[in-house]
Amino acid sequence: MDNLLANYGRILEVLQSMSENTLLSYQRRKPKLSDIELISLCLTAEYLGIDSENYLFTLLPKELKQKIDRSVYNRRKRRLFFHIEALRVKISELVTNIQTHYIIDSMPLEVCKLSRSNRAKICKEQYDTSPNQGYCASQSMHFYGYKLHAICSFEGVFHSIDLTKASVHDIKYLEDVKYQMNDCVLIGDKGYLSSTVQLDLFESANIELSTPKRKNQLDYKPQSFLYQKGRKRIETLFSQLCDQFMIRRNYAKSFDGYKTRILSKITALTTVQYINKFLLKRNINTLKKSII
Repeated sequence: MDNLLANYGRILEVLQSMSENTLLSYQRRKPKLSDIELISLCLTAEYLGIDSENYLFTLLPKELKQKIDRSVYNRRKRRLFFHIEALRVKISELVTNIQTHYIIDSMPLEVCKLSRSNRAKICKEQYDTSPNQGYCASQSMHFYGYKLHAICSFEGVFHSIDLTKASVHDIKYLEDVKYQMNDCVLIGDKGYLSSTVQLDLFESANIELSTPKRKNQLDYKPQSFLYQKGRKRIETLFSQLCDQFMIRRNYAKSFDGYKTRILSKITALTTVQYINKFLLKRNINTLKKSII
């Protein structure tokens, strides 16, 4: 409990320096637990690997437990989705300087096992946001769920993220990228290989897309060693999300709850990177050491 309170205090201190205590004005009555305190509690739980809200509320001290009920905590957290994303973007911009090179990749997120997909009801309240079956070439696996698309800097800080159905091809995400960034180099794997998309990105947003070419292509030449080495940075980030933040473990039943869980884990990771850089003066990707 002491460890939870200490980490909560450190994360709350960081978020309060970037945002006002009241983020939303939808409440008729002023809540006992402010929005920024609720977000801090959510990020603390993700950082400590507390995935179950029932277990989290057994660990909360009396002074915090009296401020909010678990069901209210869950509903308010989902309403704060866009404000959590705004905080993540703000922290990301503070941690990274202006960059000209970024890495792009995707990872599979299973909602349930493939054998249960036909009878599962998780996240199926709307067709547009419901999960489906997809294939991950890098892991040679079919899965049922979603894909997490992400762009990160060479330092290992997420610049932008998106969640799509599992069947959506990686190239489709690039159609949105040209509206999010410009004047930079994007480094990806063979999943993003497309001369049409490369030309479109360059003409519309001055984005150079660098991918390794297939050996049977006429203009084949190996990708730069620095680019090959840089691509490992985002793979390491994905591994940290799976290992420490348990991003593939799912307890959510609705899509709103699911996407909020995913965003909270990534925001918690970015917040720890900020604390490492500015408060503890150490490598930003030292995520397993204490932040207190």
